[in-house]
Amino acid sequence: MKDFDFAVFIGRFQPVHNGHMAVINDGLRCADQLIILCGSAHQPRSTRNPWTVEEREAMIRGAISAPENKRVHIVPLMDIVYNDESWVRNIQATVNGLVVAHHGMPHKQPRIALIGHSKDQSSYYLNLFPQWQSIGVGNYQGLSATPIRDALFASDAKNTGAEYLSSDCAKQLMPNNVRTDLVAFSKTDNYQFIKQEHEFVAKYKQAWSAAPYEPTFVTVDAVVVQSGHVLLVERKARPGKGLLALPGGFVNQNEKLVDACLRELREETRLKVPAPILKGSIKSQQVFDDPNRSARGRTITHAFYIELAPNSTLPKVKGGDDAKHAMWVPLAELDPATLFEDHYFIIQEMTGM
Repeated sequence: MKDFDFAVFIGRFQPVHNGHMAVINDGLRCADQLIILCGSAHQPRSTRNPWTVEEREAMIRGAISAPENKRVHIVPLMDIVYNDESWVRNIQATVNGLVVAHHGMPHKQPRIALIGHSKDQSSYYLNLFPQWQSIGVGNYQGLSATPIRDALFASDAKNTGAEYLSSDCAKQLMPNNVRTDLVAFSKTDNYQFIKQEHEFVAKYKQAWSAAPYEPTFVTVDAVVVQSGHVLLVERKARPGKGLLALPGGFVNQNEKLVDACLRELREETRLKVPAPILKGSIKSQQVFDDPNRSARGRTITHAFYIELAPNSTLPKVKGGDDAKHAMWVPLAELDPATLFEDHYFIIQEMTGM
């Protein structure tokens, strides 16, 4: 008999490497069944999250045996960036549902453990589940997925991805099946999209490399809502080219935050609402400062919630400046997989949706 009925492993697996596999193998050794919660689900591909949940699940399942696969349950876990309580509740509900479905002895209280290692500030979640026993594991060879992504998408024009994946270094970092999957991925349009995004970000950061300290950028975003619709734009430039986003941008040196927000709103959407009405319709403002919210570097945004009076006709809008298109989108139809950076979570937080 193993020590636990279920072990729970939360991770992003972008991509799966031998450090992840060490935790998975420990989980399978100490528990009858392993629940893997695959984080950052339902998000658009980005330099930080290049692979879908389905692709990451295939990487994991291809690295373990058929009998082990029968003991593993892999489910998507959506980030809720600015609400830890909702995120914890989602995990609790997901785990409880799987335990009810797969626990073979309903008369006996299931033994559940959370398994993982404290690598940095992002591992704070290990303290959020006191109802489960904690299994701490060492950081296997100090592995991290970030250097793997950097090498795979390096801006060197000669780098095709496959070249790196065939190197001795890559062979020591990832299971063979993962490298095979990534070689196939390196031949797709999705790889080229991420590679171009990675190159843009590298050049963007290079422009600030001579600064005496790492810069922090200040931006503004407008969450404009009318009659159950939110005003969005389609980005026409990198990063996030083609994704939907809140109208917004960087604050000029001579601007107050609210003035910057209204200026960006006007420039990107050509919204036909007088400025005094927009200013008078501001219901709240909030700071969003997740350290990983932008690939460009530390970027803190100030969002303004503007609620316009209900009307059967939505104001006309037209894309301008950095926006290819501007449009009103029903709140119920928002898809986090199509929204830039953390904008879905900003809308969620400010509208209470």
